[in-house]
Amino acid sequence: MGSFSIWHWLIVLLVVVLIFGTKKLRNMGSDLGGAVKGFKDGMKSGGEANADPAATPPAGQVTNTARTSAETVDVEAKTKS
Repeated sequence: MGSFSIWHWLIVLLVVVLIFGTKKLRNMGSDLGGAVKGFKDGMKSGGEANADPAATPPAGQVTNTARTSAETVDVEAKTKS
């Protein structure tokens, strides 16, 4: 059971083409290529975005801003009588 010869790979390729068709294989190839390109672009821009973390807070994080007493809400638990 050594390595596969070229004929084994050609038969596997033929079966895959018969099952999926060339159009679907082409679409899957372009989708995979786009995903790899997007990942590489994200890795490149990821290092630049993290260079100055004080510039923008992370998404979903509340920033500490000064508020006036009119905007402040006093949250105090009151018991029911």
